[in-house]
Amino acid sequence: MSEAAVVAREVRKRYGAVRALDGVSFEVERGEFFGLLGPNGAGKTTLISALGGLARADSGDLTVMGHDVVRGYREARRALGIVPQEVVFDPFLTVRETLQFQSGYFGLRKNDAWIDELLDRLGLAPKANANMRSLSGGMKRRVMVAQALVHRPPVIVLDEPTAGVDVELRQSLWTFIRGLNAAGHTIILTTHYLEEAQLLCSRIGMMRDGRIVALDSTARLLAAFSERVLRVQLEGCDLPPELAERAVAEPAGWWRIPVKDSAHVEQALATLRMAGATVASLEVAEPELEEVFVKIMRGSA
Repeated sequence: MSEAAVVAREVRKRYGAVRALDGVSFEVERGEFFGLLGPNGAGKTTLISALGGLARADSGDLTVMGHDVVRGYREARRALGIVPQEVVFDPFLTVRETLQFQSGYFGLRKNDAWIDELLDRLGLAPKANANMRSLSGGMKRRVMVAQALVHRPPVIVLDEPTAGVDVELRQSLWTFIRGLNAAGHTIILTTHYLEEAQLLCSRIGMMRDGRIVALDSTARLLAAFSERVLRVQLEGCDLPPELAERAVAEPAGWWRIPVKDSAHVEQALATLRMAGATVASLEVAEPELEEVFVKIMRGSA
């Protein structure tokens, strides 16, 4: 069995009295699309900084593609591409020059063919010779992604990559990232858009106060902590007692009724028909990661 793409073992980091990382342990398998979620201050960015060499853990071990981030830092850096939250750029360089300089940091020469491909796939080709300071916020964000990929790393960390960007960029970015994952790249995503994590990530780790408080496949987390519900809005009648005892009233006359599967949906609808209830509207809401996240964060407080 091949070694995991990223391994954290009892990683600890303090800033004065603050425990930024308090014994973090997990693994991300090669080719996995992994979500790292948590509220602000949970320790996600500190962990990513330690992976990328911008911070050094006080104790514990971190490896990228089998390379220790301290003892084998050169190999670990080459195996990792990070798209940071902050948009940082040299205002005096063009887009192409920015990517050429980034290639130079990794000792890459004659990298223009790959740079051209990145520019094309990220919709940056028309702006290749434009000065960085002239770009819109969304375009600058695309350049940050290209910078992280310019040395073709097998592991890519996306730290809030779609924060503050428009819908079109978000969709095109995820299409591109999905393609990279399908080609074998390992993706680690942090985001506050939990619907993105639910849609994209096969497995999720949740952090709070520098610790991992949940770690499982997305499907199992949804099954364990969330529920499917039937939402109905009735017209001129009350909810039958056998449904009302487990239902929750919502605004505008809606009722929220927990259901396990499609058979239970049909049973609930049959109960409404037998009671002569008039249904104005109905919908079945699938489990949501946001509900799971809130429950886990409350439980770990």
